[in-house]
Amino acid sequence: MTASRKMTNYRWSVCALLFFATTINYLDRQVLSLTWKDFIVPEFHWRNNDYGNITAIFSIVYAVSMLFAGRFVDWLDTKKGFLWAIGVWSVGACIHAYCGIATAGILTGNWLVGFEGAKDIIATVGDVSRIVSVSVTLFIFARIVLAIGEAGNFPAAIKATAEYFPKKDRGFATSIFNAGATVGALAAPVTIPFIAAAYGWEASFIIIGALGFVWMGFWIFMYKKPHEHPKVNEAELAYIQQDDLVDLKPADGELSVKRKMSFLQAFGYRQTWAFAVGKFMTDGVWWFFLFWTPAYLSSVYNMDSTESALHIFVLYALTLLSIIGGWLPTYFVDKKGMNPYAGRMKAMLIFAFFPLLTLLAQPLGSVSVWIPVIIIGIAGAAHQSWSANIFSTVGDMFPRSSVATITGIGGMAGGVGSFFINKGSGMLFDYTTDTQMRFMGFVGIEAGYFIIFSICAVAYLIGWLIMKSLVPRYTPITDIA
Repeated sequence: MTASRKMTNYRWSVCALLFFATTINYLDRQVLSLTWKDFIVPEFHWRNNDYGNITAIFSIVYAVSMLFAGRFVDWLDTKKGFLWAIGVWSVGACIHAYCGIATAGILTGNWLVGFEGAKDIIATVGDVSRIVSVSVTLFIFARIVLAIGEAGNFPAAIKATAEYFPKKDRGFATSIFNAGATVGALAAPVTIPFIAAAYGWEASFIIIGALGFVWMGFWIFMYKKPHEHPKVNEAELAYIQQDDLVDLKPADGELSVKRKMSFLQAFGYRQTWAFAVGKFMTDGVWWFFLFWTPAYLSSVYNMDSTESALHIFVLYALTLLSIIGGWLPTYFVDKKGMNPYAGRMKAMLIFAFFPLLTLLAQPLGSVSVWIPVIIIGIAGAAHQSWSANIFSTVGDMFPRSSVATITGIGGMAGGVGSFFINKGSGMLFDYTTDTQMRFMGFVGIEAGYFIIFSICAVAYLIGWLIMKSLVPRYTPITDIA
């Protein structure tokens, strides 16, 4: 084979772009969780329930936005859809920084102040309840903008993956770009608290938020459809499109009459519901770990954000094991002869058992704080492995034209599940603290965390069983274009 005929590998450059977009996505949503306890609470006097309300509303807006983001990306197409998504969420990330100035302006009418001036003005306001009410409302607005933009990341990334990878490689490619969530969460604790300590919490939102605008420049110049891209040669294009002839071949020689899938028709497929249920049951677990782990280390182990940075770094370093999650179903398909869906479901069942370890996080935490950190890290790796494969089931069973729409529906379901766990956690933690509630030998806030950890432990097995009952075997959708 001559060098000119050797297959190019530009699809992995696209995968790298998706990886960095997902990294930025998770950095942006982590800024608040790493600054609210140490930097924002002293200024605005929030409690757990206030933070829970902010994260819960982010989750529900993200959920609703995912429903429409997928459709939006399918309509606008991958390149423009992704640009709009990351542009909106980067603006949303940056405007968090100005909530202090806006709070001072609303409370006192003095808008012409800087970040430090706003702190001084807020400190003179005697009505703490008004400070809380106004600041929480403003942060909710900023979170809404962030949520609307971030909802476009996964529908666009899954659609790009379906465009650039054959079915057998999509799980691995998805696990790679989905690892950006882990890397973003990994980079956050070793950067954000130190930026906030050195330059103020406002600077952490602006600096991290601006990364999205940098990414947009690379996306504009690097992304085109594979059949249009000059860096994708014929050999790579044939490899990418290897499933097309199989997918388009009519069954039993009959004429295949295909139609476009409408939004409402998407809900008529058991495959859609299986994906949605799997996301509803498990997305909230990951978001709970993401949003509440810094608060857990602060409340239970009295660590501030800089003291817990190493612990959170190690926790998310462990989640990099999720790369195995993309490789395992490929092994089942290539070595065991399974179809892609069967291989993914077998892998997902294996991953569903690992979160059971979180039942031990609180009991063994009295031995060393590192034990719950390691357990949560392993559970996080299992989630990311599960997530990469559940996303790939959409590409397995739906045509490319509908991938972003179905991904959006599942994302909405995941966001609803996240709303319940974030809202419920905030309420539960304040209740257990105020009443010093006892549960299974734990008292106060520790009892609250044990309850939530127990829910997280069993969510994946329940989700897998429901998915398997809805779609017991590989059943691709063939009657739509």
